[in-house]
Amino acid sequence: MSQDNLIDFDAERAKRVHDLKEKRLNEVRQAFEQAMPLGKAKKKKPKNKPKTR
Repeated sequence: MSQDNLIDFDAERAKRVHDLKEKRLNEVRQAFEQAMPLGKAKKKKPKNKPKTR
């Protein structure tokens, strides 16, 4: 068997695990952005009651 045909299973597994985690992260990020949109809604400054002294 030649050296060119060797497969580093550990490296391939690490890539696959990374891809799976990246996919899950993107799914969670999209769900979070749907629940709480970023940058679209402007925050309203709450009006404080005038303090009575």
